[in-house]
Amino acid sequence: MQRYYLFDLLKARGEDFVYRITQYPNHARELARELAEEQGIRRFLILGGDGTISETINGLMEARIPDKDQLEFGFMPRGTGNDYGRYWGLTKDYKDSLDRFFHGKPHPVDVGCVTYYRNGNEHHHYFINSVGFGIDAKTCLWASTLKYYIGSHSWSYLVALICAAWTHKSSPLRVRTNEGLTINEKLFTMNIGVGPYSGGGIRQNPDADPTDGIFHSMFVKPPTVWQIMRAIPHLLVGNPLTQLDFVHSYTASEVLIDVDTIDEKSGQKLNHLVCEADGILVQACTPYKITCMHHALKIIC
Repeated sequence: MQRYYLFDLLKARGEDFVYRITQYPNHARELARELAEEQGIRRFLILGGDGTISETINGLMEARIPDKDQLEFGFMPRGTGNDYGRYWGLTKDYKDSLDRFFHGKPHPVDVGCVTYYRNGNEHHHYFINSVGFGIDAKTCLWASTLKYYIGSHSWSYLVALICAAWTHKSSPLRVRTNEGLTINEKLFTMNIGVGPYSGGGIRQNPDADPTDGIFHSMFVKPPTVWQIMRAIPHLLVGNPLTQLDFVHSYTASEVLIDVDTIDEKSGQKLNHLVCEADGILVQACTPYKITCMHHALKIIC
């Protein structure tokens, strides 16, 4: 199995290590926090996909330790997306990943934080790559469903995106940034990026840099069928979506998002909004505050 091959490589190097194997969703989050707090571990090597990496980052950010600036992580991509690793040039080659981890230099990187409310209580969820609303979040819902029935494939996200686009209904959002931008209308999708890639290599925010302390973000108003058809070739070949004239972009280090929808049947105000952070669904009530935490952790690569 993969992990035993990895263990053999580590032992051949004469490295001392402890390991943990996740058993259920969010387990990596619990394990990372426990290892940092109770065992004093400060350097982590993550084997998994974008979701496992994101869970681990959440655990590290939540760890109650006095020297959080000493936390370092590397990873060996194993998922279908590998969006964060794509920026750093990481592949699924074990030996290459280990060489980078043991001989690479630590680079300070930004971490995004989603502040939201559930049952009147404030919560925080961290992300290392991107957070998405609208069709971005709905695509993740479809991807989870497809994964259950057909497994994970390189083309799964594209199929999920098509299904989401076909069934999605745009919602009115109020968006404000610390750079003075205000949006108050229906949005088809919005992606706020620490890194440039999402959805298995789609360049939604091509200028994003995980070290610059700024989100690079894009949004799309409800598109026409012709505009959707124009976007498909960009999705297939990996061209930046911002090349399309109906895709708008902005930069900010803090974004506030609210929703003001009236239920047609009850007439009541609805403020529930689903988002995805590194492919992990967050279901809560607005307002959301998305903050870029500059150089919050260090990556070794």
